[in-house]
Amino acid sequence: MQTGDFSKDFVEKITRDEPQWMRERRLEAYSLYESLPMPHTTEDDVWRRTVDMRTQDYWRRTRRHLRGFAIDNYNPATESNESVATEDDDGAGVYIQVDGNPQHTYLSPELEKKDVYFADLHTAVKERGDLIRDYFMTKAVTLETNLKSGNFASHNMLDALHGAFWRGGYVLHIPKGVRIEDPLRVYIRLSEAQHADLSHVLLIAEEDSQVVIIEDNASDKPDSDGFHCGAVEIFAGQNANVTYVQVQHWNRQVWNFASQRSIISKDAQLCWVSATFGSRLSKMNQAIVLDGAGSTAQLLGLAFTDARQHLDVSTAQEHMSPYTSSDLLYRTVLKDRSQTAWGGNIYVYPDANYTDAYQKNDNLLLSERAHADTLPGLEIEAHEVRCTHGATAGKIDEEQVFYLMSRGLPYDMAEKLIVDGFFEPVMERIPLDAVREEMQEFVSLKLEK
Repeated sequence: MQTGDFSKDFVEKITRDEPQWMRERRLEAYSLYESLPMPHTTEDDVWRRTVDMRTQDYWRRTRRHLRGFAIDNYNPATESNESVATEDDDGAGVYIQVDGNPQHTYLSPELEKKDVYFADLHTAVKERGDLIRDYFMTKAVTLETNLKSGNFASHNMLDALHGAFWRGGYVLHIPKGVRIEDPLRVYIRLSEAQHADLSHVLLIAEEDSQVVIIEDNASDKPDSDGFHCGAVEIFAGQNANVTYVQVQHWNRQVWNFASQRSIISKDAQLCWVSATFGSRLSKMNQAIVLDGAGSTAQLLGLAFTDARQHLDVSTAQEHMSPYTSSDLLYRTVLKDRSQTAWGGNIYVYPDANYTDAYQKNDNLLLSERAHADTLPGLEIEAHEVRCTHGATAGKIDEEQVFYLMSRGLPYDMAEKLIVDGFFEPVMERIPLDAVREEMQEFVSLKLEK
C-alpha cells in the first residue's frame, strides 16, 4: 500500500517526544492500517448497514462516491508554533485549531482553581499521561470485548489511520462535583488545501459533574480540498450531566470520516447534538453505551444536504444495564441530487431489563432527484423492555405549499417555513438558544443556494 506521508517513518518522527505507551499504540494502529483495505470494499457491517440486500443500489452509490477519494492526496499535520489572536477569552473556555495544529487554548481562572483541565491532546499526553492512557481509545474497547457496535480502536482502516497519525484535538477533564454552567467553545478549522485533520476529542466528566461543549468544524476557504478523519470519546461518570454539540460545515471539497463513542455511567445524562451541513462526503459511526443503571441519553441530529453531497450515518444505542433509556431523533432535508443514508440499531443486553429506547429518522426531499435510505433496527436479549423505532422519507407537501402561497407568501418563503417546521422537533430539544439560532442561519443559507 502506498501511503505517501502516512508512513511508518512519519509515525516514528511524531512519537519522538511522546511517552512509550503512546508510541506503542501508534505503531500497533499503523500495523493495522497497513493490513486493512478501505472499509467500503469489505463486508464491514457498519459500512453496509444501510444496503438493501436485494438490490444493493445504495452499496453501488457509496462505492461510486468514494472513487474520487485517495489518502495519498493528503498530508498529515506537522508541528507548528503559529498562534492566532482571539477575543473570546471571556467565557468558560476556548480551544482553536487550524489544519490539525493547536493554535490557542483558554480556560477561565475560576475553573482552573477547581482543577478543571482543558488542553490540546499533545500537551495532555505529556502533562496528564496517566489519565490519558486509561481512556484514550481503550475504555470503549475494554468495557466489553464484544460490543455490538464494534471495536473502536481497530474497527476499520480509517480508525487505524487515525490511531496511528492523530494530531490535534483536545482533552477536557472535569473533576468530581464540578459543575460548569457556561459552555466551552471549540473551533476546528481546515485552511490550506490537501491538509488532513485527524483531531481526537477526549471528554472525561467525573461523578456529579456538569459541562456543555459547543464544537464548530469548518473550512476557512470555499474551494480548498481537505480530509477529516476524527474521533470523539465521551465518558460521563456517575450522575454526570454532559451536553456535547458538534456543528459540521466543511466546504464541499472535504472528505469527512468520524468514529464517535460515549460510555454513560450510573444515573448519568448525555445530550449529544450532531448538525451536518457541509463536506463532499460524510461517514459518521456513532455509538453510545449505557453502562450504568439509570443512565439516559438523547441523540439529536439534523442535516441539510444539497448539490451532490453524500451523508451516511450509522448509530448504535447499546443498553448494557437495567433501567436505562435512550432517545434518538435524526431529521434530514435534501436538495438537488444529494443522497443520505441512516442505519440505526438499538441493542439490549440480557441484563438490561426495563430498558426504554426509541429511535426515529425522518427525511424531507425538496427535489425529485434527492434520495434518502433509512434502516432502523432492534436486537433485544432482555424480557422487560420497551423499544420502538420509526423512519419516514417523503417529498414536500404541495398542499402545505399551496396553503401558504394562498396566504400571500412566495414559494421560497413557504418552503422555508415548512423546512423550519420540519426541523423544529429537533431544534426545540437543543438546550442552548445561541446554538439554535446558529442552526437556523445555516438552514437559511442552504435554502438560498
